[in-house]
Amino acid sequence: MAVERRTVDLSGYPDLVVIYLGMRVKTWSGLMTAIGFGPKIQASVGAAPDGLLLHETFVLSLLPLHTGMRQYWRDWDALERWARSEPHRVWWQTFLKDSGGTGFWHETYFMRGGIEAIYDDVPSPIGMMKFAPLKPARGPMFSARSRAARGGEAPEAAVTEKELYGG
Repeated sequence: MAVERRTVDLSGYPDLVVIYLGMRVKTWSGLMTAIGFGPKIQASVGAAPDGLLLHETFVLSLLPLHTGMRQYWRDWDALERWARSEPHRVWWQTFLKDSGGTGFWHETYFMRGGIEAIYDDVPSPIGMMKFAPLKPARGPMFSARSRAARGGEAPEAAVTEKELYGG
């Protein structure tokens, strides 16, 4: 019997954005940080943010614990608006002050073309870190909007480069 092959019609989602996110435990305290985020993320997803089409979770490894999520967003504006609002804004501010014994990363893919990624306190290469040259996330590489070459005015950042690094 032949394999049943199917595909999807994405013509109704011309501005679709797919983002993979991950948190890798680096220390024993990081285990508590990662476990503590589960209910917070589920509550946030349960609130059905505008533009979030689907949220899935998965485990990349058990030792060290490395969990992940894949989200499908209607468009970049919806994703960015959510990322700059509560509760995500507070999570990001807290993480950038102290990673809580974890490393965090995301890779974002745009239907209309383009990719951007960030790897914060990630101890060993994963994803595109394994083949693409690494650069400091400073200046034009600091914000996702700039890394993705998305035009327009960005909403206020959760943490500015100046707040994070001084100067």
